[in-house]
Amino acid sequence: MLGGGQERGRRGGTENVAGIVGLGQAAALAGQNLEAMGGRVRALRDQLEAGILERVGETRVNGAGAERLPNTAFISFRGIEGEALFLKLSDRGVCVSTGSACTTGQREPSHVLRAMGVPVDEAMGTVRFSLSRYTTEAEILKVAELVPDLVVELRASGALGRR
Repeated sequence: MLGGGQERGRRGGTENVAGIVGLGQAAALAGQNLEAMGGRVRALRDQLEAGILERVGETRVNGAGAERLPNTAFISFRGIEGEALFLKLSDRGVCVSTGSACTTGQREPSHVLRAMGVPVDEAMGTVRFSLSRYTTEAEILKVAELVPDLVVELRASGALGRR
């Protein structure tokens, strides 16, 4: 099909009105929840980070002290593979990701973490916790209790070692 005047001549046809309306509604709903994300969710994220940092040594919150997303805790654990922690948490019903969002699933350390000056052994042991407006304090407490024991277990196994 030859393009018409709409969509900069790329394709003929009518604008996706339903998609446009849906995007508008999604934006309106997201806007209604911005306050909760900036307040309650940020407080839960901070509670999770504090709980983990208190109980696990050689741990870093990437981006701590900088303006960052209120729903994301991006934590590096020295001496473990993030993938191993990911699997152990998954077995316990906790969903996390490894590395940064733009490198999830890659075996190399995140170029984003490397650019931030995170050493390779910490970058390889990074896990990203994402919260939402539906996240509860009970869930945060559960994860803050689980993670330290799992990290100690992984470090003690020696199977993963330090890079």
